[in-house]
Amino acid sequence: MKHDIKDARLKDTGILRIEWAHMAMPVLDSIRKRFEKERPLSGLVLGACLHVTTETANLAITLAGGGAKVFLCASNPLSTQDDVAAALVTEYEIPVFAVKGEDNNTYYDHINAVIDEKPTVTMDDGADLVSTLHTKRKDNLSHVIAGTEETTTGVIRLKSMAAQGVLQYPIVAVNDASTKHFFDNRYGTGQSTLDGVIRATNRLIAGSVFVVAGYGWCGKGLAMRARGMGANVIVTEVDPLMALEAVMDGFSVMTMEKAAKVGDFFVTVTGDIGVIRPEHFKVMKNGAVLANSGHFNVELDLESLEEMSKTKRTIREFVVEHVLADGKRIYVLGEGRLINLAAAEGHPSAVMDMSFANQALVLEYVSKNYKTMKKDVYPVPVEIDKEIARLKLASMGVTIDTLTPEQEKYLSGWEMGT
Repeated sequence: MKHDIKDARLKDTGILRIEWAHMAMPVLDSIRKRFEKERPLSGLVLGACLHVTTETANLAITLAGGGAKVFLCASNPLSTQDDVAAALVTEYEIPVFAVKGEDNNTYYDHINAVIDEKPTVTMDDGADLVSTLHTKRKDNLSHVIAGTEETTTGVIRLKSMAAQGVLQYPIVAVNDASTKHFFDNRYGTGQSTLDGVIRATNRLIAGSVFVVAGYGWCGKGLAMRARGMGANVIVTEVDPLMALEAVMDGFSVMTMEKAAKVGDFFVTVTGDIGVIRPEHFKVMKNGAVLANSGHFNVELDLESLEEMSKTKRTIREFVVEHVLADGKRIYVLGEGRLINLAAAEGHPSAVMDMSFANQALVLEYVSKNYKTMKKDVYPVPVEIDKEIARLKLASMGVTIDTLTPEQEKYLSGWEMGT
């Protein structure tokens, strides 16, 4: 079996950690049991470009149990958990091409290794696999019938491709499911980003000025959790509606130009490029800490920071110190990559349970319906979203009301008023 991992001897630790995550993923577990009986994914070759974590391992095992041939590579050079990769290859016989800390060339070599297996369905996290297929590996597009996308960043890229008429197969935006972005993006990113910042720095959050760039679902979650730990939170935004919502939620809102002068911690979660730039570096406090929790490291202008730096050194794991010409020190965490995966373990398993349940059920859906789908980006069917919410509530022992016949009639009619 072809694969490329750091060390197969790490498998025992990986197996235990996969099992630990599995215990907090009851929805995916229920899907796995059904898939193993029904084998609805038989015949599919799945090319997956995802963060290689314990939660992803449970998804891969579920999909393989459903009959798919799964080939996995990393969607970020720093997000791979090497013990998990070892366990997947040696214990579960799922080919993995991923090593934590791989350079950019190796990263794309691994994506190409997955494409070499001629996937019929893609599962992407950031759209690098899809982008590579549509540019350098067009010869393999004819095999692909459909795909899914896990992130806001990836969905933005794919919608652009669809608008320009270059997308060559239908893709379902799993990221946009309510049971994904309401919970994964908000609660998962909120907790795991702070976890990464704290693990990397061991700095006190309480009493600090914590700047959150972007108030989408990820920004909402991060701002909420930072405030919960006692930080004075500032939000920066370009969207007036998002900015207004942040104000109404009780946060200070200002431009990055102003926030740069007072912030102690800065975390970007916008999905855009050049959010923190040279003019911001120049006015920051001595000792300012910068991190990113958006999918790509382009949110921080690290090239400009390098040019502005007199010296640079790694002062502790995942922390690089930049000393500017005036002697001021600025600290960058996790190379500006996803700090929740670079320095921590990513989202908690309980929240990824819903995200990956969406992935599994959407794959089943597209395998049955791809012939009627256009080359476009589709939302997750509402019935799948609601089924996952129902299963999650059931796993938590929560019951809810159902409409009476009278209520259903009232909601579907128009005659009855006051």
